[in-house]
Amino acid sequence: MLIPHPLLGPRDASEFTYLGDASLMNRPDGMADGAEAAFCEYVFLRDNPAGVHRELWFHEHGDRSWLIVTRNTLTHEVLGAELAHKGGQA
Repeated sequence: MLIPHPLLGPRDASEFTYLGDASLMNRPDGMADGAEAAFCEYVFLRDNPAGVHRELWFHEHGDRSWLIVTRNTLTHEVLGAELAHKGGQA
């Protein structure tokens, strides 16, 4: 599977580490009201979608960037990739 790195072009998926749903970038505020329940949901309650999904990948054997990869989990077709950044929408 090739991942279209936005800076380096197509890269083999073996260069990357898959880290899960891209929404994991939206970590709950540990100081907010209801933080315990929010973290419980963040850690344990996740969807397992079939179809198009946004995923977090780390370019471990490359430039060490974080990417949000849009991929169809049924066909493994990669539909696109963008640089992930703190504060960005996942």
